[in-house]
Amino acid sequence: MVQLIDVFKVYENGTKALRGVNMKLASGEFAFLVGPSGSGKSTIIKLLTGEIAPTDGTVLVNGFNLSNIKMSKMPYLRRSLGVIFQDFRLISKKTVYENVAFAMHAVGATPREIRKRVPYVLDLVGLETKTKMRPYELSGGEQQRVAIARALVNNPSLIIADEPTGNLDPARSLEILMLLQKINELGTTVLVVTHEKALVDKFSKRVIAIDGGRIISDRMDGYYNYEEE
Repeated sequence: MVQLIDVFKVYENGTKALRGVNMKLASGEFAFLVGPSGSGKSTIIKLLTGEIAPTDGTVLVNGFNLSNIKMSKMPYLRRSLGVIFQDFRLISKKTVYENVAFAMHAVGATPREIRKRVPYVLDLVGLETKTKMRPYELSGGEQQRVAIARALVNNPSLIIADEPTGNLDPARSLEILMLLQKINELGTTVLVVTHEKALVDKFSKRVIAIDGGRIISDRMDGYYNYEEE
């Protein structure tokens, strides 16, 4: 579960990024967070991953209060999260299998656990025949699937996808969103941060719109009127 309660964020340079944001995402939910550049989307991601702390208000993620979380608890928070980035962030010298396994090594998984889990996740994202290939041998869509597998491999309860289709063409973008929908249907909470209205319109999902550091719309029908900005 994710909840922001009256959250403000003011950066050291004086930028008021968030101005009293209230937002709740229930376990098992799928939602889009949309808004123009500079609206506060990236700040929300950084708050949810514990990269920054709020200036005021409360941020709750998977049972952790990020307003006052101890550094010793941060690894436990991050194990409960899977984050997918626009630029994939794969290790070029490692194979597909090794890129995904690396995420399990990082949290202390045993070799046996890795051998069991990695093939399952690669099959889930449709890459079971690409395990020995390296990122530069894959298409952009395939690279993003590796990134999704890596985010999934530690069985997080929440996936945060930050502009996951920003470097992909429309057809591949739709494939990635359909894959995230499938993952959500298996029980994982999914928050997709994007500015691609045409893509959002193809899914009848909850759409949370932010602009100027404030939530300006929160609808369950997959509709967002950009004129509200």
